[in-house]
Amino acid sequence: MDDSREKPLQALLDPKSIAIVGASDNPEKIGGRPIKYLKQFGYGGKIYPINPNRAEIQNIAAYSRLEDLPEVPEAAIIALPGDGAVEAVRQCAESGVRAAVVMSSGFGETNDIEAKNKEKHMVETARRHGMRLIGPNSMGLANFANGAILNFTTMFQEATPEDGPIGIISQSGAMSVVPYGLLRQRGIGVRYIHATGNDADVTTLELASAVAGDPDLKVLLLYLEGIPDPEHLLATARIAAGRNLPIIALKSGRTPAGQRAARSHTGALANEDRVVDAFLERCGIWRAQEVQDLVRAVELHLKGWRPSGRKLVAISNSGAICVLTADAASLAGVPLATFSEDTREELGRILPSFATTSNPVDITAALLSNSSLLGQILPVIAGDPAADAFLIGIPVAGKGYDVPAFARDTAAFARETGKPLVCAIPQPGVAVHFKEYGLSVYPTEGEAFAALNQYLSHVERMSQAYPRLLGDHAVQTPVRRHGEKVDRGKERLLNEAESLTLGARFGIPSIPFRVCRSADQAVEAFSGLGGPVAVKGCSSDIAHKSELGIVHLGISSEEALRQAYSDIEGRIAAADSRFDGVIVARMFKGQCELMIGAHIDPTFGPIVMVGDGGKYVEALPDTQILLLPFAEEDVRLALSRLRIAPLFDGVRDEPPLDKEAFVEAVMAVGRMMSDPESRVLSADFNPVIVGPSGGGCAAVDALIILSEPPTGADKK
Repeated sequence: MDDSREKPLQALLDPKSIAIVGASDNPEKIGGRPIKYLKQFGYGGKIYPINPNRAEIQNIAAYSRLEDLPEVPEAAIIALPGDGAVEAVRQCAESGVRAAVVMSSGFGETNDIEAKNKEKHMVETARRHGMRLIGPNSMGLANFANGAILNFTTMFQEATPEDGPIGIISQSGAMSVVPYGLLRQRGIGVRYIHATGNDADVTTLELASAVAGDPDLKVLLLYLEGIPDPEHLLATARIAAGRNLPIIALKSGRTPAGQRAARSHTGALANEDRVVDAFLERCGIWRAQEVQDLVRAVELHLKGWRPSGRKLVAISNSGAICVLTADAASLAGVPLATFSEDTREELGRILPSFATTSNPVDITAALLSNSSLLGQILPVIAGDPAADAFLIGIPVAGKGYDVPAFARDTAAFARETGKPLVCAIPQPGVAVHFKEYGLSVYPTEGEAFAALNQYLSHVERMSQAYPRLLGDHAVQTPVRRHGEKVDRGKERLLNEAESLTLGARFGIPSIPFRVCRSADQAVEAFSGLGGPVAVKGCSSDIAHKSELGIVHLGISSEEALRQAYSDIEGRIAAADSRFDGVIVARMFKGQCELMIGAHIDPTFGPIVMVGDGGKYVEALPDTQILLLPFAEEDVRLALSRLRIAPLFDGVRDEPPLDKEAFVEAVMAVGRMMSDPESRVLSADFNPVIVGPSGGGCAAVDALIILSEPPTGADKK
């Protein structure tokens, strides 16, 4: 049996026959350009144009109807508008076509309810018959390995295609071909240029998982406007981890304005941005900030380097370039390598006395009078084991300089070290000599460093993520999803006492406390706990107690306690809120206030957030996000990225914090959020007071929201 017919996505990537419904004899129209490309770029399968008004289209026999074809095509391009596209999908599905690309727009990407329903109907029809759908509103797919160009972009006429080791999968048509054009400008061939449009059936990420297994693919680029199906992204990441395939993703919608624009463009799910960052990092995927970030480091991934560190050496004939590179490295957290004394002494014997022999190496303008200097110092630097990567900047050269020798010596140096190397050369006439040796050349030291830093950082991220993606204990996501293990019924706010008690069941430490329903009970609790104490109102109607003034701290006498009780009871009554009593809690003396928050993300499942705590947590946020499942080392890494991280090791006359006690508290919150029986939708432990090393930690306030299952009446 033909395997491609058993795998509908394969029928899109390598179809043996293609029907074009709405085919045009004009090769510049949407229904005509794919036919032109199929012929031009060597497609070897059958092409079946369908147009009831023509017997021949672009010198290929045409057919009036799909049922007139001599065989059922594996794939179809649908280039008809509106209801014509809906009907064409039905005909293709019922005829046994395995996959179709719907180029027509005006469906789910609009605000028209009827148009959205038509898109939904198309998808339902296709799925009922086992047909997969790309689009609608899709620019189409292109595979230059086999010439299967089911795509109508004009970019292939502007930038000559060449098969290569790069795949581009994009929800947006424009953002599939823009990076393609930029890569072609740098002479890099691209194999896949796929645009999925509305993602109504086959999503960008599902298509990415189908492409990632191509053994000739060396880099995969993604443009995403939403991540509604993280399971496919995780599957893609696992495939990539298995063959060391770098994935670089540009995910739009970083801001509320961008998220609104994404929804208006394609109806994409605009995920909460910091959660997306955390998920991409877990998958070993580098997140680009803009289009240049998507492509600038691609060629470095093609070099086959195996970097073992990030220590940089910068070499230039300009002191300014050395300083600028050192600044950029420092700001990016990239250390400059420190040469050995032997290396510096040998460089001192070669370079003039006014040149620098430390890193960065400033050859100075002496390179003009002695063009051999670069070639002499490079072997010396190559022998120093301190360096992991190199940036060579030649901002000025040309007449009077032996530029071919510079390029030749740099290429030999690159081969000898086998380590990452980039060049910053703004003059095209100089740069061309370096490019002829296959060296990576950028016009400025800023662009060269940005590419190198991105590459080194991405390789480091991949090495950290891959062990978690592979093996018997590979991560799974999402751990728990709304609508699956969590039944979204009515939500119930627990009061503080209930929240602390529930947390304690999972090992989240809290202060000793008692709930009192009378002033006498409060006095008894005060005596039992020992003063001073905190006295707080307890109500399942009140989320923020301090705003109502129902928190009294440092109470150390019976008289003050009774007054606090009376005041709190009155304020809760004035707020027309339920009075669940008053909490009397022992004051916990610690060194730092931190926080642990958690909620169920509708896409990614349980999210845990850690960071600086107290009343300014919203005004001055300093937090990190953890996706479940996570390990203790993940928590420690998250804590190390906080602005307050130095506090954990102690500052000035303060001892180190009890980091391990706090790490265990975070792990306990993770256990609670991953337990399907807990029914916790969100949790906020703030502050968690952390003592000095060995002093432990304790949550002194908590707020938990549960999902309550619908009652029989609710279900009706």
